[in-house]
Amino acid sequence: MAERAKTVRNIGIMAHIDAGKTTTSERILFYTNKSHRIGEVDEGTATMDWMTQEQDRGITIVSAATTCYWDDVQINIIDTPGHVDFTAEVERSLRVLDGAVGVFCAVGGVEPQSETVWRQADRYHVPRIAYINKMDRIGADFFAAVTDIREKFGANPLPLSIPLGAESDYEGNIDLIKMQEVHWDLDPEGQELRFSDIREEHQDLANEWREKLIDGLSAFSDEITELYLEGEDIPEELIHKTLRQVTMAQQAVPVLVGSSLKNKGVQPVLDAVVRYLPAPEDLNDVTAIQVKKDTEVALKRNDKEHLSALVFKIQHDREMGVLCYIRVYSGVLKAGTAVYNANARKRERVNRLLRMHANHHEQITELRAGDIGVAIGMKIARTGETLASEGHPVVLDTMEFPEPVISVAIEPKTMSDQDKLKTALENLQKEDPTFTVRENDETGQLIISGMGELHLDVLVTRVLEEYKVEANVGNPQVTYRETVTTTKEHRESYERTLAGKDHAATVTIRVEPQERGAGNSFESDLSTGKLPQNFQEAVRRGVEASFPSGIVMGYPCVDVKATLVDAQWQETTATEIAFETAAALGFDSACREAAPTLLEPVMDVDLMCPAEQVGDVISNLSQRGGQVESMESRPSFELVKAKAPLVSMFGYTTTLRSLTQGRGSFSMEFSHFAEKSSR
Repeated sequence: MAERAKTVRNIGIMAHIDAGKTTTSERILFYTNKSHRIGEVDEGTATMDWMTQEQDRGITIVSAATTCYWDDVQINIIDTPGHVDFTAEVERSLRVLDGAVGVFCAVGGVEPQSETVWRQADRYHVPRIAYINKMDRIGADFFAAVTDIREKFGANPLPLSIPLGAESDYEGNIDLIKMQEVHWDLDPEGQELRFSDIREEHQDLANEWREKLIDGLSAFSDEITELYLEGEDIPEELIHKTLRQVTMAQQAVPVLVGSSLKNKGVQPVLDAVVRYLPAPEDLNDVTAIQVKKDTEVALKRNDKEHLSALVFKIQHDREMGVLCYIRVYSGVLKAGTAVYNANARKRERVNRLLRMHANHHEQITELRAGDIGVAIGMKIARTGETLASEGHPVVLDTMEFPEPVISVAIEPKTMSDQDKLKTALENLQKEDPTFTVRENDETGQLIISGMGELHLDVLVTRVLEEYKVEANVGNPQVTYRETVTTTKEHRESYERTLAGKDHAATVTIRVEPQERGAGNSFESDLSTGKLPQNFQEAVRRGVEASFPSGIVMGYPCVDVKATLVDAQWQETTATEIAFETAAALGFDSACREAAPTLLEPVMDVDLMCPAEQVGDVISNLSQRGGQVESMESRPSFELVKAKAPLVSMFGYTTTLRSLTQGRGSFSMEFSHFAEKSSR
């Protein structure tokens, strides 16, 4: 059983789809002796893409976790998906990481999904290093990609190496700290690095970028500034120390370069991870809420502190059952002991603990502060829940996930498949927080919802193939919302005799529209003298229970403010049931009178296509109700940013391929709900 190394790095590899994340991860596993041969995404042999669908489609769908060692440092790596439909996988991974490697394509630079993951990393204050990959591709431009990072992210990129040549002439790098050339030509798998003096023709470029690096660092170090002004040599150790400080403070982003596919440039990325990204103990104390007192507490990130651990992912394994991926922030989690689920307020037992290597694993006895691992045996735990010690229950910040916007109906082909289908959907729902299942009250059909066509396609394929369920699947449908457009008041009386007791209440409810995205709210204008607090709470429950059931079409209600403006009651007949029911009926009637309208999901669309076809693409997008917001020219394509209704984007992949002779691509992300237009 492998012992934990002295220091740990918890890192994620994140990027736009096809920037080369998984290819880079495969090289990392090979160079750290975790795999005996290099896996390739294109051949379907990538270790990190272990799921059958990932190998078939050549994309990453679930975050694979693995552990490797470099320079006696344990590196826990999570390879996150690049496709926008799997944003929840990226979100929950970044929540538990201490650092990240952003992989960028030297041809595409900062692509749309790179911006999304970079913003997610900003939200969780994750320090980053950048790796500009694919220097061997036609159109590769390292310096343009660095400018892109500066302009698009407002970041401060500091290249630590620059490429020698580009495209088919890419031969190696110039290390700007050692001021030497680095080549990977001693063996076909690039394991041995060859250092040599910088050739005369590259000397000027090397000096120029070394100057930029030292100038960039001198803004953060008086010591470097003094040595620089005195014309003294700046020690390598001082450069590394300053780079570590500015990276951890997120004041700068070290930039490395290479071509993972050609086995060039990956070892310096591992060196940078160890040198510049933080170990768990380097970070600030963990903030949590103490359950008993409802107060904020700071927990030290060490083994002596009380236990706090976050469940960031659930996965079902045929043989082992439920796998709970856990990040331990403080204390020690031991196998064979009971822990307290602070969110569910229940005790759970951890039977076994594993350290994962993609889909392989090794058994361990404990997970200590800073570790990432898998617990087996827990029944209740859900994504985002906190495990703590029963004597000191705390809750860590939970994760927020976007709402699903696209649905399909699914029904079993035979009665014997019914239970299998429900079990499969329940398991997938536990695994994926952006996947929801509900039953249509009128038709009795099961409706499943997700983030996009690809997301649902992957989930449906898993139901059919992984869980071996025979089912019929409908066409994708848009998930709409309803709201009101005017202000209306409605008075509602409720009188019933139930089990020999009279129940009666009269309420007046006012509904009014709120700004888009403001959400629903409830207020009471009445004092407790006019209506007792318990009856006001009953009215609140009645109104809030009505929000999800919609107004006319049954879609959830959004951006509506409901106010209790008046109430009549008699002591002998007033009950909470009467007020709750009167409020629900009154809210429903008021909304029907307040000119209800249907809202549809509008998507942010990022299109990439060759310049010669951009006119046809924009014209087609406009016919679909899309509005172009901006255009950017890149070396090999045009980037069009637009907003378009989701309903008109079904099947767009095929249209775009035919318009661009297969060279165009696009990604979509939910933007907002807007009033449904008549197209």
